Formats: sequence, C-alpha cells, structure tokens
Amino acid sequence: MAQNAKNLIGLTGIPLVMVLGNSMLIPVLPTMKAKMHLTSLQTSLLITAFSIAAGIVIPFAGYLSDRFGRKIVIIFSLVVYGLGGLVAGLAALWWDKPYSIIMIGRVLQGIGAAGTAPIAMALAGDLFKGASESKALGLMETSNGLGKVLSPIFGSLLALISWYMVFLAFPIICGVVLVLFLFLTKEKKQEMQPLPVKQYLHSIGQVFKQHGKWLIPAFFIGSICLFTLFGVLFYLSDLLEEKYKIDGVIKGGFLAIPLLVMSIAAYVTGLIIKKKLGLMRWFVIVGMFMLCASYVLASFVKGAYALIGILVIGSMGTGLILPCLNSMIVGAVQKAERGMITSLYSGVRFIGVAVGPPIFTWLLGISRTVMFSSIAGLSLVFGVVAIFFLKPKQAQQQTQAAGPQSPKDQETKAWRQVSEILGIEPPSTEEKRKEDAVEKFGFDPNELIKQVLSGKKEKEKN
Repeated sequence: MAQNAKNLIGLTGIPLVMVLGNSMLIPVLPTMKAKMHLTSLQTSLLITAFSIAAGIVIPFAGYLSDRFGRKIVIIFSLVVYGLGGLVAGLAALWWDKPYSIIMIGRVLQGIGAAGTAPIAMALAGDLFKGASESKALGLMETSNGLGKVLSPIFGSLLALISWYMVFLAFPIICGVVLVLFLFLTKEKKQEMQPLPVKQYLHSIGQVFKQHGKWLIPAFFIGSICLFTLFGVLFYLSDLLEEKYKIDGVIKGGFLAIPLLVMSIAAYVTGLIIKKKLGLMRWFVIVGMFMLCASYVLASFVKGAYALIGILVIGSMGTGLILPCLNSMIVGAVQKAERGMITSLYSGVRFIGVAVGPPIFTWLLGISRTVMFSSIAGLSLVFGVVAIFFLKPKQAQQQTQAAGPQSPKDQETKAWRQVSEILGIEPPSTEEKRKEDAVEKFGFDPNELIKQVLSGKKEKEKN
C-alpha cells in the first residue's frame, strides 16, 4: 500500500473521535439525569465541561503542534481523550455518587479533543499537496459529517447496555484510532522553525488588526450556529423522552434528522460556492434569517414531529453558513497565519457548544416561548450584523506591496488555493494525469518523452 493511502487511513478516524465527544451523549443525557438525580443545569454541564476545555486548549494545541510536531500532539491527545472516558465510565460503575468524577473525566476528554481534529487537518496539509490535499481534507470532512449523523444513534445503542457505556466506549474507539494513526501515518520532518510565543501572539494581534472588522462577526456567527444547534438538541432529547416517552434508538434517529439535514446542506453548499465570495456572504445572511424564522415558528408549534420539521429549517441554515465561514476565514488569511486563526475559530465554536445547553436550560426555566424568542432575536441581530460587517473582500487587500502580480492575479491565485484546500474545485485533467503518473511510476512518462524529443531537436539543429 502506498504511503499516501496509509497516511489517509490513519488520519480519517481522528475527526470522527472529536465529533463523538458531545453528540454521542445527547440522547443519553435524560437517563443520566435520572440515574444520578441531577438538575437540568448539572446535566447540561456534562456537555459544557467537555466543550469549554476543548475551546480553551485548541489554540495552545495548535502552537504545540508547530513547535514539537503534529503527530506527538495527536498521540498524546488521543491517550488523554480515552483516559477521560475511562475515568468517567469507571466512576459511574464504582461510585454511588459519581457526578464530580465524571465531570473531571469530561474535562480530560475536552483537553484531549483539542489536539485531535484541528491538528489532524493541519497534518493533512503537511502531508498532501494539490489535488491529493483536497481529497484528504474532503475525506476527513466526510468522516466528521458521518460522525455527526451516526453519533446519536450509536449513543442510543450503547445506552441499551447501560447509560455509562457511552463513556467506556471512548477508550476503545480512541485505542483503535490511535493504533491506526501510530502505525500508518508518517509525519514529514519539520522544515520551518516555529515562532516564539511572543511573536506568535503578536501575529494573532496583527491579523485581527487587519481583518477584525469582519473576522470577529464571522467568529460569533459560527459560534451562534453551534450554540443554537446543541442547545436545541439538548432540549429536544429531554422533550422526546420526558413528554413523548420516545427513547432508545428511535430517539437517536429523531435527533440525527437535523444533523443529517445540516450535513447534506453543508456538502451541497461546498459544491455551489466555489470561488464566489459574494455568494458566500449571501448564503451566511440567508442562513441566519433561516435560523431566526425556524425559532420564531418553533415557539408556536407544540407537537414533537412538527417541531423537528420546523427545526430542520434552522439546521439547513446552519448547513449554509458553516462552509461559507470556513472558506472566508481560510481564504482571507495568509497561509503562515492560517493555522493559528483556524484554531482560534475552532475554539470559539466550541465555546458556543459549551454555553448552549446551560443557557437553554435557564431560558426554558422562564418559558419555552422566551427560549425560542431569545435565540430567534440573537439570530436576527447577527443576520443584520452580517449584512453590514461581513465583507471579507475588503479585508483581502494586503497592506504589503503588491509585487509583480496584479491584485486580480493575486485574488485568483488565493481563491484557487482555498478551493483546493476545501476540495470544492477539482483539478484539471492534465494535473490529475500527471499526479497519477508520478504516483504510479515515480515520474511522468509524457514529460520524459518531451524532454527526449526536445533534446533530439536541439541536437539536430547543432
């Protein structure tokens, strides 16, 4: 098996592990609440502990991977992730009141999660180039999407054995992924020296000074999407079990519906947007207003099935927004700064996941209408913010000298790089042929023939 194929197999399981951290627990939370005699707030903190730890540690994990190597950070992170699950699972198995130990386990899992998917994406960028890089990142994103859809069902199946099996499953999953990654993925030798901490932080400040006018709203919008998504899933899981007595795999299937719609919408959006920056901006704006409309309508709907149908509109909006934000952020920031900015963005998104369940619980304590009206108002406000401030085209103009390339050529080149990274622009037939030939023979036969013929013609002239 070629090394590139081995690298890819070793990497693709890592985003799946990160997604399972919260999504697999969602359908089991009501059972945990009953078994451990928790309040709604305490239950929601099981999601918050994981997400807040991951959100804080992600930027540091990115820096450590630059300084000490990506592979060692990923290996350490998978070990910590699995250990956190083991701590939580054994606490539930051995202790009468395991909640505090489970919370420690969840914090450990969050710390471990910080060094998984974001660093794996960076490693894929190191190992693959051109069309191969696009394929690798596309496959890893597919793994992420598949995890989002299957995790509620998988969590429900594990809960049929026991509620704490969702924790004990993590060491096994992390162990399998770790073995594949350890033996199949080979990291290239680091060529560039990492920046000192002071310079690293200065670079982040410079990026926000140049791009902050639109970058900060983009960060908030991404965070709001996941804040509302996980808040709604938390509420829906509790509602289905307590009010409608829908439990087990059937409940997991219902919870997977919004996630499936979001994943499909995100995939289709990635195919449509290509290099069209203006279209991305409008997709984000439309997506925010879809979120707003979904939550306004949800405040008037009473039945569970109708509610899921209405919330699907919001999931579709989230599917429109997230790929566009990813593309904007990657495209507008220079390659040297991309790792730190995408790590910060991932961290902010995790903070959104962290605060979603407890805030939804607090708002629901006032009333269901207040809960949906509040998040509808928040979505509306940031939809308006997107109209006036989300203009990354202005931010792409570099303050440095333009050099020999015209601004139009620079923009074309930048967007080509973005589309390759995101896998939304396929390579040309000639590029594909060359890449396949080099991978198969170690050289391009056509190029060799051209060189031989050109040498022959030169000899005839002489």
